[in-house]
Amino acid sequence: MNKKNFINSFYNYGYFIFDIKKKKNVHYLKNFVLKKIKSKMQKLKKLEHTHNFLKPSQLNNIKMKIYSDINSNKKFLDEYYKVCKNELEMICGSEIAMQRKINLSIQMPQDDSALLPKHSDVWSGCSPFEVVVWIPLVDCKNTQSMFVYPQNFKLRNKKKTKKKFVKIKYGQAMIFTHQIVHGNEINKEKNTRWSLNCRFKSLMSPYGSKDIGETFIPVNILPATRLGLDYE
Repeated sequence: MNKKNFINSFYNYGYFIFDIKKKKNVHYLKNFVLKKIKSKMQKLKKLEHTHNFLKPSQLNNIKMKIYSDINSNKKFLDEYYKVCKNELEMICGSEIAMQRKINLSIQMPQDDSALLPKHSDVWSGCSPFEVVVWIPLVDCKNTQSMFVYPQNFKLRNKKKTKKKFVKIKYGQAMIFTHQIVHGNEINKEKNTRWSLNCRFKSLMSPYGSKDIGETFIPVNILPATRLGLDYE
């Protein structure tokens, strides 16, 4: 998909999916996570088979430990940004702010502990200028994935609007505006879903309840902007 098609898809649907050009960046993310989980379950070979070695009641403690390891590792954050840098520049511009913490989602088959009902992040005070970069660490489809509603979907709309489950493979990523209504359901597929998500925005665009410094950090700032911010 070329730049024009990416932008048109983003305008029309609120998201687009792209193939990650430098696979070594996403391989680093997956191998880092796999190494951490294998330290707890040595027999585990593939992330999608996690449910064969772990009970839902054990999931949260392990998830929070990996989440902590992810976000205390600067290289992990750097590699995450490299995965989507070029695509973000098409959507948000070259000066980018990144959420301080990358979120980790693990959804085992038939487990209802990690459900997100349909929602839009702007409803909870997030800036409408933010986008989410969603990176699956396994192939995802149907209820193993997330769902989205059309760009113009309204909860009070009396017409029945069909949600769409995103089909996305490992080695791809998705950028979406969190203005669109999205969420997930109980995973009725055979495999466990592992995915990462993080918010990004244009550095100088308006912030919501989550401000620069507190929730976001600059990852690319140009000299004129730096001088302007430092001016007294």
